[in-house]
Amino acid sequence: MSPAEPSGAPTGTADRAQGWRTLAALHARIEDEIERALQRRHGLSVNEFCVLHHLAEPDGRHVRMQQLADKLVLSQSATTRLVARLEKRGLLTRVLSEEDRRGICAEATPEGRELHAEAAPTHNAALDDALAAASRLPELAPLVAALEGLANLKV
Repeated sequence: MSPAEPSGAPTGTADRAQGWRTLAALHARIEDEIERALQRRHGLSVNEFCVLHHLAEPDGRHVRMQQLADKLVLSQSATTRLVARLEKRGLLTRVLSEEDRRGICAEATPEGRELHAEAAPTHNAALDDALAAASRLPELAPLVAALEGLANLKV
């Protein structure tokens, strides 16, 4: 049996929990910075931008709703509401799957692709600004440095 920390949790659990809280703090800072920039300049939320981003990818012409939910790490119902908002704005459409004609896929409209192209530099600049600010904080700097090693991973 492993030694316990004062809280009664196994050794290492408190360290992992602190690491998780640090990661969550960095994520919140970054998302807040990006959200404000996207809303101010393009009228998009981070999640709306992410939908358009996935649909603008070369392999993202038609994306099934469930695949989109998985990519966004959202529930099916939250994804449906998000897609409905973007559809109402004329930024995407829902179409029957070309593969089986039963599933519903989302597809960016030309307006959606154009807005994504306009918003992508804003997203990237806000991300850079948020990471630069976080790297100046001693508690977040090591995590920001670790992100460099993740740059080539694709989820």
